[in-house]
Amino acid sequence: MKRLLLAFSVVFVLSAYSANSSVVTPVTATPVVLSADQMKIPVGNGNFVSLLQLSKMSVKEYEQLSGKKMGFFNRLSFKAAQKKLSHSINADGTITDKKMLKAFGGSSDGTTGFHLGGFALGFLIGLIGVLIAYLIKDGKKPNRVKWAWIGFAAWIALYLVFFL
Repeated sequence: MKRLLLAFSVVFVLSAYSANSSVVTPVTATPVVLSADQMKIPVGNGNFVSLLQLSKMSVKEYEQLSGKKMGFFNRLSFKAAQKKLSHSINADGTITDKKMLKAFGGSSDGTTGFHLGGFALGFLIGLIGVLIAYLIKDGKKPNRVKWAWIGFAAWIALYLVFFL
């Protein structure tokens, strides 16, 4: 009986996942683009510098603006961060890197990545939670449904581990 239940649940999860993955919904959201010239960050005592200036600034210039002398390891970390920043800025001065956009509040729309609500629906409520995720209609629906199925699969996996 236990093996039959295990086989049934594995077939159910795999068929539900494959049925869900065949549905393709087009996303027509326009990408968020921020200008590195207009984004200012505070440096030192009330001084503000744009991200583009910070990516091209020397260590001595940064020390003068901040008013603090940097040690060897601080200079190395500054140069590494500066290099990472310059790679995230395009040639036209815009930023399209997802991490940078999220850090500056440009793109946290919830259409990609982990969706806590969907996972909780599937994990805590089970199959009814997955159905609820299908009923909620907004721009985050595909991501919510995916994470509801993942939450439901995690619940089944934990059930199988602890009770069988």
